[in-house]
Amino acid sequence: MLDLAVAYNRYRFLGDEFITWLWFLIETDQNAFREMDPDCTELEIGSRVVLENRQKKSLERISIRGDDAGLEEGRLALKKGALLTEISLIFKTGEHQWQFSLKGESLNLSNLKTPGPALPPSAEEMESFILDKSEQLNKITNFIELAFKAFMRVRVSNKWENKMVPNIKKWINSAAA
Repeated sequence: MLDLAVAYNRYRFLGDEFITWLWFLIETDQNAFREMDPDCTELEIGSRVVLENRQKKSLERISIRGDDAGLEEGRLALKKGALLTEISLIFKTGEHQWQFSLKGESLNLSNLKTPGPALPPSAEEMESFILDKSEQLNKITNFIELAFKAFMRVRVSNKWENKMVPNIKKWINSAAA
C-alpha cells in the first residue's frame, strides 16, 4: 500500500488535469456537461483562474482575476507549460446559478454561492431554508463528482492519448500568441 504522502505527490497532477479539461470543455463542448447533469444549461468560467508553471527552478504563479478578464493570457501560460491549479466556475440550471472555486490538487470546493437568499425571510422558515440549501449543496457536489468520474473514464482510456490530448493541445495552441 502506498504511503499517503507518496500517493498524493504521485497523483496530484490529476486534479490539475481535471480542471484544465473542464476549461477545455467549457470552450469547446458545453453538451458534455448536459450529459453529466441534464439540468445543466451552462458551465462557465467565473472571475478567477490560477496557473502554475513548475517547469522552472522557481514556481511561477499566474492569477487572472476580474469579471471581464480575458483568458488569452491563461491559455498562453498553458502553451508555455503551466498547469491550471484553481478555477472559479458558474454552474447554471434554468434560472438558478451556483458560483464556486475548485482547486485542482485537492478538488476542494470553496467560495460557494448558492441560488436564493443568504438567510431565510423569517425564523419560522428556517427548517425549509436549511433543507433547500442542503439540496443546493448536494446538487453542485454531485455535479463535480459526475464530472470527475467522466474525466477519469476518459483519462484511463486510450481515448485520452489518442484523441483528447491532441484536441486539448490544438485548443491551447489556438490561443493568440
